[in-house]
Amino acid sequence: MSSTVTMYSTTWCGYCRRLKTMLDREGIAYNEINIELDPESAAFVEKANGGNQTVPTVLFADGSTLTNPSLAQVKAKISA
Repeated sequence: MSSTVTMYSTTWCGYCRRLKTMLDREGIAYNEINIELDPESAAFVEKANGGNQTVPTVLFADGSTLTNPSLAQVKAKISA
């Protein structure tokens, strides 16, 4: 799969670590942005999640986002 996604995360987020492990295992390319180090990204995540800094938030090439998605949800989205 050649689509690249952007995953907004934090260092302490277990759900983020789990999703990264699954994406790596499946060979799905992603860019990771730590929202604790990037205020603009934190603001983007808040906007995508009704004011909450919920991670992982995944941004796709079409501009859509999924919050705490399963591997199946990510694969379905990048395959569509």
